[in-house]
Amino acid sequence: MHLAAAPERHDFELTRGDEDHVVRLTWASDPEGFRAGPHFAPFTAGLADFAAYAGEPRRHERVDIGRPTPTLYEWAGGAEAFQKLFHAFYLRVPEDELLAPLFAGMDPEHAHHVADWLGEVFGGPRAYSTTRGGHRGMVGKHVGKGITEQQRKRWVALLLDTADDVGPPDDPEFRSAFVGYLEWGTRMAVVFSSPGTQPNPAEPMPTWDWGNVRPWQG
Repeated sequence: MHLAAAPERHDFELTRGDEDHVVRLTWASDPEGFRAGPHFAPFTAGLADFAAYAGEPRRHERVDIGRPTPTLYEWAGGAEAFQKLFHAFYLRVPEDELLAPLFAGMDPEHAHHVADWLGEVFGGPRAYSTTRGGHRGMVGKHVGKGITEQQRKRWVALLLDTADDVGPPDDPEFRSAFVGYLEWGTRMAVVFSSPGTQPNPAEPMPTWDWGNVRPWQG
């Protein structure tokens, strides 16, 4: 087919209405190159039988409606960025007098697991849900820990200091969403860890975006 062979062509489709047919062409380059090339004459000759029924060709310019908004996970740099952040962070935790007791005997893979958690919350792959039990698994890690408000604040502050040193991005929009989740998530961790608290383990994974989250329900 001469149209398919033309290098200037990007795509085409034929649609049928109640009373007519419409051929839509999109071009990879200037269509005038097609008109001047070897495929134009045989292409138009093949349309001769339809010429009496065809309307005047109309040209439309492509309108750029913008790219989809990236997820926080994509904007941060994906799995590599989250792994880098939390591995650097948890190297600092044993040296902190408030946090060291809370993380004594920490699983060697703890940084990796937390990176998977935050990546999923921020719109990345469901790595934590598929390997660590999702929300139920995270709740189970906190129940009975008795996390104090001082420890919560220190965890957030140390993570933000680490983020300033190794990333992720520091633009105001991302950091606002990032800090928003850290504040929300750590306060929920304090609730989960409080003596006598019985959180709902069936609560789904939280999802976080550029300023919109469904409140957690106990």
